[in-house]
Amino acid sequence: MDDSESQPPVTNLSVSVENLCTIIWTWNPPEGASPNCSLKYFSHFGNKQDKKIAPETHRSKEVPLNERICLQVGSQCSTNESEKPSILVEKCISPPEGDPESAVTELQCIWHNLRYMKCTWLPGRNTSPDTNYTLYYWHNSLGKILQCENIYREGQHIACSFNLTKVKDSSFEQHSVQVMVKDNAGKIRPSFNIVPLTSHVKPDPPHIKNLSFQNGDLYVQWTNPQNFQSKCLSYEVEVNNSHAETHDIFYVEEAKCQNTEFERNLEGTICFMVPGVLPDTLNTVRIRVKTNKLCYEDDKLWSNWSQAMSIGQKANPTFYITTLLIIPVIVAAAVIVLLLYLKRLKIIIFPPIPDPGKIFKEMFGDQNDDTLHWKKYDIYEKQTKEETDSVVLIESLKRASQ
Repeated sequence: MDDSESQPPVTNLSVSVENLCTIIWTWNPPEGASPNCSLKYFSHFGNKQDKKIAPETHRSKEVPLNERICLQVGSQCSTNESEKPSILVEKCISPPEGDPESAVTELQCIWHNLRYMKCTWLPGRNTSPDTNYTLYYWHNSLGKILQCENIYREGQHIACSFNLTKVKDSSFEQHSVQVMVKDNAGKIRPSFNIVPLTSHVKPDPPHIKNLSFQNGDLYVQWTNPQNFQSKCLSYEVEVNNSHAETHDIFYVEEAKCQNTEFERNLEGTICFMVPGVLPDTLNTVRIRVKTNKLCYEDDKLWSNWSQAMSIGQKANPTFYITTLLIIPVIVAAAVIVLLLYLKRLKIIIFPPIPDPGKIFKEMFGDQNDDTLHWKKYDIYEKQTKEETDSVVLIESLKRASQ
């Protein structure tokens, strides 16, 4: 039997928790180990994950304590992974006590512009609506666990924000922030999360400094949000043309205009050229940014859109209003003229045919109004004359009798 198979197991394997989510296993060397053996310790977590062979008699892991976590440790005489270790000894840490349905859900944290971290969560299913929550956080630059004081509601979510400023030490970004949420009364099960500082980073929107046209191209210049290097960001430039009603988005990995004039006029700005933009129309530009995998592990969190800036000439609405009012008038006048012209043309081409019956009626039948008028006048004159003659005759007779 070789030395690796004869080594006894480690002794006094124990586990403890530091900070919020730092689990530490410690053990003692095996009793009765072979004097010719240079002891090494083989360890791994459940399902043989994260295998490690090292001479230290301890091992730590930063992991959320929401589930049961176990470490198996054995001793052997070399760093050769194929060498069979001693009998493995296991030590587990149980999840926190309490009803799992009472723990908060969807606990997630975002590092905003490398200045502050905002964590949000939803209440657990078996939780009273008036539950008061407390969020604790810790990272490597803190001497102790701190409590988040700024807790507020955002719709159905509950949120808390705390300052987290990037420090000059570059190793700061290699660490994580440990977070725990529980209630003040201790009635719900605590919930844990670990946020790597190389991910979950959301920059602030950039600021557009200048828009200009040159040789049929649109040059866009902007400044990046503070705390970020240009090489660590990717960009999207959105251009809306009001005349053509187009909506174009340009994905920019490396922003360069290749124009020394613009770089000289606005130092410290980022430049991008949008080809084929019409200068005689109104163009509105917005920009947003996100971290890229050159500097960060996460590249999914876009910033909000920047404030829009426009360039070009907007069409005069008075012209369109006047046109809309004049066109119906012109169409109506054209229709009237056309109808009159067609009526006259119809009369010329198809003259009306006389009605013989009407002609005979006018000659021998019914009289028109003028004829009746003159007939009435003649009758009146005749009656007047007869009355006058009668009066004259009577006067003559009276004189003769006298």
